Amino acid sequence: MLPESAKDILKQSESKMQEAINYLDEELKNYRVGKANPNVFNPVYVDYYGTQTPLSQVASITAPDAKTLMIQPWEKSMIPKIEKAIIDANLDFTPQNNGESIRCNIPPLTEERRKDLLKKAKAIGENTKVTIRNARRDAVDLLKKAQKNDGLPEDALREGEDEIQKITDKMVKKVDELIVAKEKDIMSV
Repeated sequence: MLPESAKDILKQSESKMQEAINYLDEELKNYRVGKANPNVFNPVYVDYYGTQTPLSQVASITAPDAKTLMIQPWEKSMIPKIEKAIIDANLDFTPQNNGESIRCNIPPLTEERRKDLLKKAKAIGENTKVTIRNARRDAVDLLKKAQKNDGLPEDALREGEDEIQKITDKMVKKVDELIVAKEKDIMSV
């Protein structure tokens, strides 16, 4: 049975690992995979009265069909700035405006672009695994410090290390599952 101090260390570590997985999940949603998804505009910032503001805060973004994204600005005067921001973001879209809204047709992904997206997804997956392993290392260091300074029993230290390894393995498996799912999504034509 682990003492409360060791359980707290494990909870904090698991929380850090879960944050890394949540970040990965959100990042992967930004990848365009041939279907209209408003999340592809998450990295787009617009100059809104001198402040760089996320596009989603100055306009409504919808997907009326699988190959089109529609951007309806809250203010018509923002249309040229939104168009410029989309072009500058290098998303491979050509915005078309009709004076009321902006329409972006989603071009089909080329094989080269798919491979590039897959490479990026795998790289961010590896970075997430590094973050998870760093959280494990930090937890083990805290457990050892607790043993040295607070008199944590040797068997509690070993149990804590085993427990943190199980949590790490579970989290790394989640990362692999997210990457495999995204890979399937990216490579399906």
